[in-house]
Amino acid sequence: QSGNSFHVFDQGQFAKEVLPKYFKHNNMASFVRQLNMYGFRKVVHIEQGGLVKPEKDDTEFQHPYFIRGQEHLLENIKRKVTSVSNIKNEDIKVRQDNVTKLLTDIQVMKGKQETMDSKLLAMK
Repeated sequence: QSGNSFHVFDQGQFAKEVLPKYFKHNNMASFVRQLNMYGFRKVVHIEQGGLVKPEKDDTEFQHPYFIRGQEHLLENIKRKVTSVSNIKNEDIKVRQDNVTKLLTDIQVMKGKQETMDSKLLAMK
């Protein structure tokens, strides 16, 4: 009504009839995951309390740039990406150090296990 969201009133019918026309699937959960990747959020009304499932099969989604009559804002709706270039070199170095320490610890544990195995065998 206010023009800042859209409703899917019947998820089953929407998944069966609408999704296959525009996507390679007819899975509502996949559609919602795609919406989330583009910054859309499910609207939860106070009367629903967020925990109570609505009586009708009505799901509402909104995005700050999805507004009726404001088509020029649509270009701002972009898929969220996590880029490798955002990772700092220090973080990569720390992660490499962690991996090296883990591998060393595993080798030490393996040696101790082999020692215990040989002692157990000698005791038998």
